[in-house]
Amino acid sequence: MDYDTYGSNAVELAIDLANADRAADPDWAVAFLRAHDEWFTPETALELSPAETRRAAATSDLVRAVAVAGTQDDVIARLNELLALARPHPYATDHDGELHLHYARPDASALEQLTTTVAMGLSQVVAQHGWQRLGVCSAEGCDDVYVDTSRNASRRYCSNTCASRSTVAAYRARRKA
Repeated sequence: MDYDTYGSNAVELAIDLANADRAADPDWAVAFLRAHDEWFTPETALELSPAETRRAAATSDLVRAVAVAGTQDDVIARLNELLALARPHPYATDHDGELHLHYARPDASALEQLTTTVAMGLSQVVAQHGWQRLGVCSAEGCDDVYVDTSRNASRRYCSNTCASRSTVAAYRARRKA
């Protein structure tokens, strides 16, 4: 699967948000923003209020809901819920030496930039490459979501680590039997 760099990075941001460990740290959203600070304009404050943190969690839940949906109608409904949260104001920039679009205005809050970028990136991939390109890891004990970038849409695991772990477990089970 071939898609543009900015769009691919935006969908990876969406996947990272859906897979963020929210249970371990009440300040997970601020840590997430700081870990992904390249997505925000330099003057953007990366602090969130408790209400904004709850909205970031809701955005994360919607991304996961799109990925786990079993039918196109479910994907469309959940994707439209996510898009309803977005406030797109695209603009062209070459800040990194390559001309591309940003989805949220540069003076928007961190939450607005995050939500809009995630919603637009995920919707582009779904609309251009199909909702079946999103999935949940098949490895036992892992529920991470992923975007399938393989040529034949055959990905089943979120990472090589989970794929290897599953292969080894299946091998050991066969040897035991």
